[in-house]
Amino acid sequence: MIFRVLFFLLVLVPAMILIIPAQALINALKLPFWGTLPRLFHRIGRIFLGMRVTVIGQPATGRPTLLVSNHISWTDIIAVGSVADVTFVAKREVGEWFFVGMMARLQKTIFVDRTRRSDAGRTAQEMGAHMAGGNAVLLFAEGQSDIGTHVLPFRSALVGAAQHAMVEAGASDVMIQPLTIAYTRLQGLPVGRTERSLIAWIKSKSVGQNIREILGGPVKDVTVAFGTPRPLRDTDNRKLVTKAAENDVRAMLVALNRGRKLPVAG
Repeated sequence: MIFRVLFFLLVLVPAMILIIPAQALINALKLPFWGTLPRLFHRIGRIFLGMRVTVIGQPATGRPTLLVSNHISWTDIIAVGSVADVTFVAKREVGEWFFVGMMARLQKTIFVDRTRRSDAGRTAQEMGAHMAGGNAVLLFAEGQSDIGTHVLPFRSALVGAAQHAMVEAGASDVMIQPLTIAYTRLQGLPVGRTERSLIAWIKSKSVGQNIREILGGPVKDVTVAFGTPRPLRDTDNRKLVTKAAENDVRAMLVALNRGRKLPVAG
């Protein structure tokens, strides 16, 4: 804990003082390398949080990509953001959180109001416009976080809306790519179900308790596995496409939780 306090004061705070205004300027000027500083920030953040990240496969680059992933904890963002230039889709409430909302906007996070079904169209338009520029957008397709032992059913509505929005925005050669996040070890030991409360965002606990347990927890080994990307066409059945990605993510999570090796996606 002492190391993290010192790291926060001597490394993380000075880094934020430099990165925040620089990233705001990069975004204002619409420079193409907008993802460089967020990735650097996330790499510093994972040291602070005691996260060791292993990457399997690679993200599709140079073309519009919709990444669909499982979701376990807010630390997922640090893990994925440290290895790939992506824009996240997050619930509207995140944008209202003190400091977190500002940092999320600097990374061009797209917010969705889950209490309003009509808001999916606006969110999809933002996703489509961003991907039309050859960028990647990550959607936590379960619609909520889970403890990491299994994958909840993926919601296809936003995937379907994004299909149409990408076409309207002029995106071509669009890919959908499954992504799996697995927390496999704590302090070098395999993670069991009882230890997952130190990793996952447990809804029955207060925000403060969740944050204290995650910040004060042991070193965490995290695997970020990129599956095989597939074409995403406007004419594809959104439910079938979403289900195929869900099955890929589930298969990778089961294998990683059981300590099996995954084939590297081409």
